[in-house]
Amino acid sequence: MNAADGTTPQATPPPATGAWREGDPPGRRLWYDSTAPLPLEAGGQLSGVRLAYETWGRLAADRSNAVLVLHALTGDSHVAGPAGPGHPTSGWWDALVGPGRALDTDRWFVVAPNVLGGCQGSTGPASLRPDGRHWGGSFPRLTPRDQVLAEVGLADALGIERWALVVGGSMGGMRALEWAVSHPERVASLFVLASTAVASADQIAWTTAQLHAIRADPHWNGGDFHDAAPGQGPHAGLGIARRIAHITYRGAEELDVRFGNRAQDGEDPRAGGRYQVESYLDHHAAKLVRRFDAASYAVLAEAMNAHDTGRGRGGTRAALARVTARTLVAGVDTDRLYPLAQQEEIAACIPSADRARVISSPYGHDGFLIEAAQVAALVRELVDDVREPSATVPAG
Repeated sequence: MNAADGTTPQATPPPATGAWREGDPPGRRLWYDSTAPLPLEAGGQLSGVRLAYETWGRLAADRSNAVLVLHALTGDSHVAGPAGPGHPTSGWWDALVGPGRALDTDRWFVVAPNVLGGCQGSTGPASLRPDGRHWGGSFPRLTPRDQVLAEVGLADALGIERWALVVGGSMGGMRALEWAVSHPERVASLFVLASTAVASADQIAWTTAQLHAIRADPHWNGGDFHDAAPGQGPHAGLGIARRIAHITYRGAEELDVRFGNRAQDGEDPRAGGRYQVESYLDHHAAKLVRRFDAASYAVLAEAMNAHDTGRGRGGTRAALARVTARTLVAGVDTDRLYPLAQQEEIAACIPSADRARVISSPYGHDGFLIEAAQVAALVRELVDDVREPSATVPAG
């Protein structure tokens, strides 16, 4: 076992980046391209913005049935559907999107973009700049407001003036909340799940440790590694970052019940072998380095650290008071990364929200992805009393 990235010595070395690249199978992706420069919150602008996105269902004639689904840190546009060419993993919320499901695609037109700065088809560090070179370490710093502004352009291109529902968990919840604060007239209903109104010191600290792990990798090269040979990307650093993150994503009790201090089968930790929980973390590290980009991870992690709905708006309470959408906020009772108190604060500050709802799960933060039945029930609370849309028209 390679102690750095979790791969075995016999395994094919991973490419320098797990990003989707031009020439790769597109899968279900569509693309929105903007020729207008995107102004950035920190100053400057980003030219040549492209967002990859996927859709399910059909858009109503009055365009009133559009739902925006926003992914978490290492997610992408592939919310529903199987793995296959162009899609290294199956849909991350597959149980929620489709005919007869909570987001019933016989009724709703579901749109899921890959976030700006991501690595699965949207403009990010692995993308090519106008001069033909990879952005790499020169890619600008982003905030969730920048990412939402890019998504506003996508909505405009689709002719969607107002989303029937915007939903997101974790990093996606940050953007969902930012949508409702920055553009309240464009969000009819809002579902924020396992997220926060402002990044806490604890969250920033965990994320900073991950950033240091990536940047300390000898193959990081200032973020300019995308032309390196297989096995020569910053896989060790990204793998360590994934291990750190994954610990915060799961519940302590769940890890103890599943693994305790037991040795991995056939290994003895006293003789250099691994504990079961080590093997588990190695597995998740090895998977991520083959499907993600270390520089995108850094860009998105920094954007999460910069999340603050109250910045320049008179503070969190004043910012959340701007939300006019019918709102439901929920958290996971064992989430140690985004504890319930943060969702309770959001719910208390948004005039149209009632108490924060609780998803009961042993899985910690990842419960927002795993507990599909409980999440689906909450989604239905928001959508079941919405009027039926008019006849549909082809999207695009």
